[in-house]
Amino acid sequence: MDKAEFRAHLKDNGYEDMGEKEMAANHVEPTHTHDFDAAILVLSGEISAVMEDRTVTCRAGDTFSLDANTPHEERIGGEGVRFLAGRREIG
Repeated sequence: MDKAEFRAHLKDNGYEDMGEKEMAANHVEPTHTHDFDAAILVLSGEISAVMEDRTVTCRAGDTFSLDANTPHEERIGGEGVRFLAGRREIG
């Protein structure tokens, strides 16, 4: 999926386009939740979402979505990560 397709997907599914984000190499974001549904398209690098029952690793071209209030840790690969992000308010 490219940027235009992902942005269309966000719009079609009620997500706000939050633009491009970056995270530093080897960063670990401790376990937390979001009070919104989140979706990303990885543009470069690697990010893993570590949840209680599974780990999902995404690289350039991959998409991933996470429901609100899902506990997860974010682990960034050795090159850092750059991604497009969307959020959808719940309730």
